[in-house]
Amino acid sequence: MQHGPAVRRRKLGAELRALRTSAGLTSGEAARLAGWHQSKVSRIETGASGVKPPDVRLLLDVYGVADPQLRELLLVLSGSGDGDDRHHWWHAYRGVLPPTYRDFISLESQASAMRTLETTVIPGLLQTPEYARAVTEAALEGASEERLDTLVEVRLARQDVLRATPPLELSAILDEAVLRREVGGPGVMARQLNRLVEAARLPHVRLQVLPFGAGAHIGMTGPFVIFSFSRTSDLDVVVLDHLTSSLHLERKEDLRVYLEAFDALSIHALSPEDSLDFIAGAAAGA
Repeated sequence: MQHGPAVRRRKLGAELRALRTSAGLTSGEAARLAGWHQSKVSRIETGASGVKPPDVRLLLDVYGVADPQLRELLLVLSGSGDGDDRHHWWHAYRGVLPPTYRDFISLESQASAMRTLETTVIPGLLQTPEYARAVTEAALEGASEERLDTLVEVRLARQDVLRATPPLELSAILDEAVLRREVGGPGVMARQLNRLVEAARLPHVRLQVLPFGAGAHIGMTGPFVIFSFSRTSDLDVVVLDHLTSSLHLERKEDLRVYLEAFDALSIHALSPEDSLDFIAGAAAGA
């Protein structure tokens, strides 16, 4: 269990090592073609040291990697300043967003699928501007209006992944408390619940409600997010949010535990169809 940058270095190194092996090169041959010392390739592959985007591009060229999506994903893993800034819009908010949040957005922007259990708030990708502002105000008591405006702007910009081609496949399990907690007042909550109803009808969004009647469940330990990547499952990661930081779980054993937990919660939750009716009912009563 580690913080984002360390996980990214290790995942990037492992993927670059696999690509080198596929290219039929030893670490010494790769270093010679890149004009480096062999120890630099070794440090990158073990995650012992960071690697800058230009070096990643050079290695990908040496290994003959032409797939633009794979190249983009590996550049994202090389750090918060990686890749093409035209595609990484969150770089413009470096002065406002903590590194852990930028890490989260970078993973979210490159993932093909996202599974999330939410126990307290509506998922950020489905929040209305009013709801997002109310949540942000509560989390950052005393923050300036300007900072609140910026953070809400970031929250809404993140939602573009659901309108991308192809869009992010989002599966969310919501504890009933998420729907019952009145955030921002009755009007704000009613509009937010109606937004959930709209989102639940999208083909790439799957929402399920875990009602109070389900009793005790494994999700009571707290919310989590699982990011999956279509190009390589070795980059899949679980993210756990804390008040001041995020932790990333990368081991296959940890991923399996959280995937099994999500599947178990999905069984105990209402079906997507019944969940839609449940949310619509909550919206009518808000």
